[in-house]
Amino acid sequence: MHWLQDPNHSNVKILNNIRHIASRHYRKRKGEYLKAKISELESNCVIKNIRDLYRGISDFKKGYQPRTNLKNDGKGAIVADCHSILDRWRKHFSQLQSVHGANDVRQTEIHTSQPLAPECSALKVEMAVEKLKRCIFTRC
Repeated sequence: MHWLQDPNHSNVKILNNIRHIASRHYRKRKGEYLKAKISELESNCVIKNIRDLYRGISDFKKGYQPRTNLKNDGKGAIVADCHSILDRWRKHFSQLQSVHGANDVRQTEIHTSQPLAPECSALKVEMAVEKLKRCIFTRC
């Protein structure tokens, strides 16, 4: 750090040399990363993994996009603290739960001894599967 405090000619040369070495290092690492990604795309193409192939191509097209960790609290203010964001999500999902009555369903499950869905035999399941197969193949 002494080269920043005393900006004479030799210190500037040292600083430029360090910058050059660092930029060369990161350029090399970026090249290695790109080669690995390209080989991953090639292997996806060879094994006919089309979804991952196109997803990887799409990522290359978009480039680097930094993600922000911001959430709007209920009053219109933007919250960036992770604890506040978690608290906001907790409130959001509890509101969704209370609107749809999930708490009531959970309490009735606990208090009733009967199952909510009737029992199905293996024969009924096989018949339903066969019916679905016929429907799919005959385009009903």
